[in-house]
Amino acid sequence: MRRIGLAVVCGLTLGLVLAILLVASDAVAQQTGRIYRIGVLTPAVRGISTPLEAFRQGFRELGYEEGRNLTIEWRFAEGRNDRLQALAGELAQAKVNVIFAINTPAALAAKNFSETIPIVVTRVSDPVGAGLVASLARPGGNITGISTMSDEVSGKRIELLKEALPGLRTVAILWNSANIGHAASIKEMELAGPRLGLQIRVFGIRHPEELPGSLQAITAARAEVLLVIDDLVIGSLQTQILEAASRHKLPVASQFREFVEAGGLMAYAPNNDEMFRRAAFFVDKILKGAKPSELPVEQPTKFELVINIKTAKALGLTIPPSVLGRADHVIE
Repeated sequence: MRRIGLAVVCGLTLGLVLAILLVASDAVAQQTGRIYRIGVLTPAVRGISTPLEAFRQGFRELGYEEGRNLTIEWRFAEGRNDRLQALAGELAQAKVNVIFAINTPAALAAKNFSETIPIVVTRVSDPVGAGLVASLARPGGNITGISTMSDEVSGKRIELLKEALPGLRTVAILWNSANIGHAASIKEMELAGPRLGLQIRVFGIRHPEELPGSLQAITAARAEVLLVIDDLVIGSLQTQILEAASRHKLPVASQFREFVEAGGLMAYAPNNDEMFRRAAFFVDKILKGAKPSELPVEQPTKFELVINIKTAKALGLTIPPSVLGRADHVIE
């Protein structure tokens, strides 16, 4: 009798354990089967090469797969910041779990539309100054992400230009004046100019169709170098800028290496791919329950100096060995 009773009890216990395991397995399956919706808000032109693939790669490295447990809603403003607010509204209506906002105007548009949907940002120079977060360590709201620290290194870019081209006297700066996130960077470069014996001429555009007029003005100003502040609007005009500069034998420097790889002379900035891949990490943390208000905004720890020697030779320029020796990447 005891053996039979024990067998019955063991059988019941085993059945109960199996039932619990089945329920747990079903719960895990349901959780795994959830599809997260990520909204991407960018001023960029659709189809123009950007580091968005690095953002997707970051998700793949974290175990996400588009179509299985991840859907990405893309919203491109096609070079017009005035479209960002409406596009942010579309993402909110699509019930995305997180918005990935690329640059200051996009982040401000997303914030203005919603203070509840988590927002991860990148390509933002000064998130505190722009009013996006209370502080880098404790953002305090629904926004976090990666700052490019452009303001802090803007003077350094001017210094590097002077070192690379010792006889330089006049620098033209082209920027998207609708992107208030770069206003402090422009000021830093204007302040650095006189200290280095340079005249700084600033040319701003707000829409792509204003580019030809600005390029004509830059040529008329007899600038010796064009420094491009390549946000996503200016970046979408990369081909036109480089072609015009080539016709006038005008060296082009920039923030990011993409301009240099396409034919520019030099750049100094954080690596775009690394920042976009890192943004996926922030989104993942939020999807797993972290609050943006408690995720410190990160700043780059490494800046790349990229020099295109092929372009320098075509322009008849010689980059001093002291500068070449400090380059992280040399394109030949």
